[in-house]
Formats: sequence, C-alpha cells, structure tokens
Amino acid sequence: MTTVSVWAPEAHQVELECGGSRMPMDRRADGWWSLQTSRVMHGSDYAFRVDGNGPLPDPRSAWQPQGVHGPSRWLDHSRFVWNDAGWQAPPLAAAVIQEIHVGTFTPAGTFDGVIDRLDHLAELGVTHLELMPVAEFPGERGWGYDGVDLYAPHHAYGGPEGLKRLVDACHCRGIAVLLDVVYNHLGPDGNYLAQFGPYFTDRYHTPWGDAVNLDGPDSDTVRRFFIDNALMWLRDYHIDGLRLDAVHAIVDTSATHFLEQLAAEVQRLGRELGRHLVVIAENDRNDPRVARPVETGGYGLDAQWNEDFHHALHALLTGESDGYYADFGRLADVARVLTRGLVYDGRYSHYRRRTHGRPASDLPGRRSVGCLQNHDQVGNRALGDRISENVSPGLLRVGAALVMTSPFVPMLFQGEEWAAATPFLYFTDHSDADLGRAVTEGRRREFAAFRRDTDPGNVPDPQSIETFEQSRLDWNEFEREPHADILQWYQALIALRHAHPAFGDDRLEAIEAHFDEAARWLIMHRPGLRVVCNLHPAPQRLACPGAVAGHLLLQSDAGIVVGPDSLELPGESVVILDAPAPSCLPGQPSMSRE
Repeated sequence: MTTVSVWAPEAHQVELECGGSRMPMDRRADGWWSLQTSRVMHGSDYAFRVDGNGPLPDPRSAWQPQGVHGPSRWLDHSRFVWNDAGWQAPPLAAAVIQEIHVGTFTPAGTFDGVIDRLDHLAELGVTHLELMPVAEFPGERGWGYDGVDLYAPHHAYGGPEGLKRLVDACHCRGIAVLLDVVYNHLGPDGNYLAQFGPYFTDRYHTPWGDAVNLDGPDSDTVRRFFIDNALMWLRDYHIDGLRLDAVHAIVDTSATHFLEQLAAEVQRLGRELGRHLVVIAENDRNDPRVARPVETGGYGLDAQWNEDFHHALHALLTGESDGYYADFGRLADVARVLTRGLVYDGRYSHYRRRTHGRPASDLPGRRSVGCLQNHDQVGNRALGDRISENVSPGLLRVGAALVMTSPFVPMLFQGEEWAAATPFLYFTDHSDADLGRAVTEGRRREFAAFRRDTDPGNVPDPQSIETFEQSRLDWNEFEREPHADILQWYQALIALRHAHPAFGDDRLEAIEAHFDEAARWLIMHRPGLRVVCNLHPAPQRLACPGAVAGHLLLQSDAGIVVGPDSLELPGESVVILDAPAPSCLPGQPSMSRE
C-alpha cells in the first residue's frame, strides 16, 4: 500500500484521481489529507481534485513527464542504483565552479548530454558544476526561474532518472554538483499551489510574482514545503549544495529567518549523511550577515555571490556605465573589492541614490563567489553578448587572471573558458499566447530603460525558438583560434590555482593592491603571489623590487620581460609571479594612487 498525502487546509473535499477512478481522501486536523491505496505505485499517474477543481498536479510531485499542466507520476527514489559510495565534495575554499544551463550546454539539451562533456570539465580543472534551475517549468525550454513543480526535474532534460545519472557521473569524475533553486516566487504558468493552500501572501511583493508566505498564518507548513524541497535535492539526488536565487526578495519577519532555518537543517542533514553540504546565496543587498555564522549574528550560509566584484571588473574592462555599472569603472573599485570584500560596504551609491551595503572585510574570501561572467550578466544583456565580444583578447586575459587569483571562489559561465562566440539570450516557451506576448514586450521595455542606445525592436523575442537555438554552445569552437589560445590560458590559470600554496590563504587583510588610475596599472599582492596588470594599450615599465625571471609563473604575453627589479609589460597584459618579497612597489611610496 502507498500513502498519498497533500496539504489543503481550507478545502472541504479532496479526491485522489488515479487510473480513471476518483477516491475521497481523509482530512487530518492539521490540514493534511491522506489516503492509503494499492492503485498508486512507481510509474503511476495521479492527480488531485480540490473541492471539485482539477485535476491538479501534486504540489510535491517528483515527476511531471507531461509538463506543468499534466498529471503527476509517482516516483520510488530507492530504485536508482548509485555508484558514488564514499563520495565527498571538495571544500568551497578549493573550488572552481562552472555554471551551466542544461538545455544549451550541448546539442542534446539533456542531463545525459551534459555527461558527454564532463571529461572536458574535469580536464579544465572544474571542481563544482552548478546547474541553473531544473525544477519543472512551462514548455520545453527556459531559464528555469519560473519553475512551478519544485520537486520534479524538468521532463525535457531527462526527468528524475536523468538528473541522478548526471550527478552520479559527476561524482565518479571527482566533480561536485550545485543546484540553483528559486524560493522567492513561483512562475505564473502552471502554478496551482494557491488552489491547495495559502502558499503566497499579498503583504509583500516581488518583481517576478507573488511573494511566498513565510511568516503569516499557516506559514509553518509553507516553510516546510521549501525546506523539505532543499533537503530532497541533497538527499535523494546526492546534490552537494544549493545556490539560492535572489534571497533579497525572500521576506520573512520571523524571529528565526527562513535562511537561517534552511542553513541549519542542511547542516544537520550533512551530519546525518556524513557529507559536506553547502548553501550559497545570491544577495543584492551586500549584506555579509547572510554568510556569517549564526554565533556572530549571521544566517549561517556558506557563501554568497559577490556582485560588486563582477561589476567592478566588468565596468573597468569594458568602460560601460549604464544602469548599475554607473557606480563602477575605476581601478580603485577593483582594488577595494579585492582588499575589503565589497565596493559598497556602507557607502553612498549614486545608482541607487542611497547608502548601500555594510562592511565585510572580516569574512574570508571563501565566503564570496567571484566571476567575470554568469547567466545574469550575459543573458540579461539585450543581445546576450559575452564580455569576450566587448573587450580585446588582452583585457579578457587580464580579467580572467584577476578572477582566478582573487581571494574569492572563482566561477566560470559555460563556454567562457574558450571565449565562446555564441550568445546566451533570455528564452521562454509559454503556451499562453497572452503571457508570451507580455514577456516579449516587457523584455524590450526593460532594455530600453537600462540602455539608452538599445533599439527595442532589435531585442530577440524570448518566445522564438531561434532565440533558444542561438544560445547553444558550439563545441567545435575551442579547437580553432582564437578560442584555443584562450582555453589554454584558462587551463593554466586553473592549474595554478589548484597547485600554488598561496591560494590556501584567503584572508582579505593579507591582500595589498596598488594602482594608478591614469596609467591604468594594477598590482595585487597576496602572501606568496603577485599579479601585475597593465590595462593600458601602451607598453609600461614598472619598478618591482625583488622581481626575477625565476619567479615567473604565468604570463599572458610573450613580450613580458621580468627583472631585475622591474617588469616590462606590453599593452593589455598580465604576469603572475612568486612573491618572496613583501610587495611590488612601482616607484610609489603610497598604497594606491588615484
């Protein structure tokens, strides 16, 4: 017999529909309805009717083979045979993450398709594969941030068994798996949760949909719904960690914040399983409390994405100043984020027109994830263009070097390692024509407001299948120049990060940064390592006491000349050296110059 349960506290009648029959369910005092039946077993399709409305998929459905509007299918997790006994994920402090979108990572667009490219990631030196959301979302293609069946891996990707095969294959190759999950809202298309109970609230709002009820009446069960979802991915799919989307949009006034409760339960599960599990947040508020231990007043998450690091580096390399990039663009910003963890740590933001952030310099680098590209910063551009399309190869190498030698956990976006020429665009597949039209028009208005030089008519239609197909990686690119050369540079940087002992020390207070805004050079010194960057198009000679050719580890340009006691760098180049001396001092007595 199988026990089927569903929470519907305000319903007068709930029926289970399976095999052409409807069976009344029994109500408990806590608002749960349940039924024991022999009709439901692994592979059985079923649905619910609530006060006559339906059929509706199970809010906790583990399998939606016919999509968000179809019936649920019962799944027995114990049937899968795992091959990863004894697996232990590498610590975040030693991680190199690659973020991917399953649907565009390979021509197949499936979990099994990703497996075919795992050897490439292993050879590159990637330790953690981060999947953009895979929970069931409407249609056959999408980013996944409008998911509605949060317990079910997307049917077009290969469903539950496909995801398990991918995780198992990753672990067998020594690669951990992180999963992007969305707990601040659900998408509109196929979202039936409100027909079961008070999962949402009108007391708060998000830019994307109704806010989740985490602190109102009946919120205990709603919190349990999301936390059980997180634990399911980690326990039943052997996922090694979660990336929480936009936690600044999770509003909870409870004494114990939802994030703190989630982190504590993940840690407890990790102890039960004997595995190192992590939780990483995306947080737009520059609030380091998210990643501080509970004992010091934090929420106890392991890390958060460092948006300031990306923005500072992107604006410096590209010169862009639209939107939030207006707050960045100077070498001083890059130096500040490298040495203090954030640029806006309680400083006034002209873009936001208010003070933003709070100090984070006490946190080690492992508490931040830093990148040159990610799905947001590429895909939320009008044409989905990558930074490699907007800067010279020399500056691209400089940017990659700063990411890979920074104190933060480095992350790449799919194809970044070979400067992929394919864009990554925003795409959807809504069956509701009115919703699809609204998404298309809203996207064009958004870009017209963000960049004054954007013609809304040139923004690709998210609903068009061509938009999706343009975003697929071309795996033949990295065999050709200039892509092959960029790939070699990334391979060398990642190998250095894994091998050099300097990266074992991620204290921000141990990092020095010297720079000259006018001359456009930057030198970062961390114990045991020096990174010298010339961002000017012209060659420069920098005084560097203690520099000798024997200390050279990596150089982006064959024209770089080392020592004695000086460096000659061609325009837009970078060199990385062992640093037995205290620091490079390029003829200036002060720490930095603006």
